[in-house]
Amino acid sequence: MTNEPKDNLFLLIKSLTKSEKRQFKLFVGRMGSNSDSKFLNLFYLMDKSERYDEAAILKKGIVTKQQLSNLKAHLYKQILISLRLNPVHKNARVQIREQLDYATILYQKGLYRQSLKLLEKVKATALRQEEKYVACEIVEFEKLIESQYITRSLSNRTDTLVADAEKLVAHNILSSQLSNLSLRLYEKLIKAGYAKSDDEFREITKFFYENLPKVDLEKVGFREKLWYHKAHVWYGFLTQDFLSSYKYALKWVELFDQHPDMIPLNPVFYLKGHHYLMESLSLIKYPGKFKEILHKMEAITKADIFPRNENLDSLIFLYQYSNRFNLFFMEGDFDSAQKMIPEVLDGIEKYRNRIDPHHIMVFYYKIACVYFGKGAHEDCILYLNKIVANKHLKMREDLLCFTRVLNLVAHYEAGFDYHLETHMRETFKFLIKMNDLHEVQKAMIRFVKKLSNIYPHELKTAFKAFHKELAVFESDPYERRSFLYLDILSWLESRIENRSVAEIIREKAQSLNRKERSTTKAF
Repeated sequence: MTNEPKDNLFLLIKSLTKSEKRQFKLFVGRMGSNSDSKFLNLFYLMDKSERYDEAAILKKGIVTKQQLSNLKAHLYKQILISLRLNPVHKNARVQIREQLDYATILYQKGLYRQSLKLLEKVKATALRQEEKYVACEIVEFEKLIESQYITRSLSNRTDTLVADAEKLVAHNILSSQLSNLSLRLYEKLIKAGYAKSDDEFREITKFFYENLPKVDLEKVGFREKLWYHKAHVWYGFLTQDFLSSYKYALKWVELFDQHPDMIPLNPVFYLKGHHYLMESLSLIKYPGKFKEILHKMEAITKADIFPRNENLDSLIFLYQYSNRFNLFFMEGDFDSAQKMIPEVLDGIEKYRNRIDPHHIMVFYYKIACVYFGKGAHEDCILYLNKIVANKHLKMREDLLCFTRVLNLVAHYEAGFDYHLETHMRETFKFLIKMNDLHEVQKAMIRFVKKLSNIYPHELKTAFKAFHKELAVFESDPYERRSFLYLDILSWLESRIENRSVAEIIREKAQSLNRKERSTTKAF
């Protein structure tokens, strides 16, 4: 995989919409002296270029090599100023900061009462929108003005300001503790995946409860409740307590349902809550409820209340298509999943600079699973190789491990026997290196290795025996994660019954739907 050099200024320019480019040109042209400036010429050149090419820029003679760095920095700053003035980017957080800047200017002009009046107004807005960190900053600014005895109203304000400061500091400390815990747990989940042993389970549990502050949910605000629920979601995933993950992801989403005014203020958290609620539902196998949540998320993102920008568009793409894949997998609908692949590949290309490599690789793994379910094993191998070839991917070790295991099975199914021995050795070495060689994986490698010595009329008996061997691990708390990434049991059943993997999974999905309908009241 070749990586073109990426330049921050070039990426920023390429992210601009037509209206943002038009506003930038108007912003620069507000003074006639800028109409032929070097930074504007550099903007035009980079806007027309398909990729960043420093040699081509220097060849145009716009700027010397020694001046280029400073000119790029100036252009970058001017674009950001222009974007900040764009009404599209005037979200609540930016508006609060803007009002705080105005209050600072009034203070510096000596207009103290006007500054305090504006601070009081913007503080109320910040508190209403749960922006308690900036609210604390506003209170400190109020204290600064009052402490100079400028307004001669200190005696009337001291108790109020001190009480406000103490209350906000307490809330912010709690929020910081919860967000720190949530972030550390999320890092563990993204880097290594689920707990693989009793030792890991105990280590995660000890870390969680040692760092979980005492919280009275009746007395805290929206933001503290949000971080509290998020921390419990990650802990549930890490310890494979998916019912607990479902419970707290549902509380996360219901928190927004109870405070709909927070949706446009925190759209990213709103999307993530729905995503992890659906991930929990896919892991506890409730396709009916999963579909209901997916449709709800898709509907709200199209509603007027939901803000839109480049970041949100990329997240909407990521969560919608990732969960559509999961729904198709649960339903065994590999035909619909395959039809969706071109849309996903177009989206990956469109949002490549906004989606991290890990999530792109997850998409490739899901696409590989679609082709495996369809029996298109060569196409499956093609997408698995995209993951294997990514030498820079350092995250989600369990995904990398199961990529190689699926690759091994796909090579066998594709009839690529001449590569099989090499792939087995590479897979075995990789799993040992990752310290991820569990019983299911070892059993699969042993089984694939002996397949070449089994006569055709003995295959069905061998598949039955292997299915019986693996089924024991389906209820094992650490071995069962193998089946979360790769439905090897359905593959074995398809070989035993001489039917497609898709057909086997569809039958299981129908059974799950019947079970879900009969137990819905329990939830």
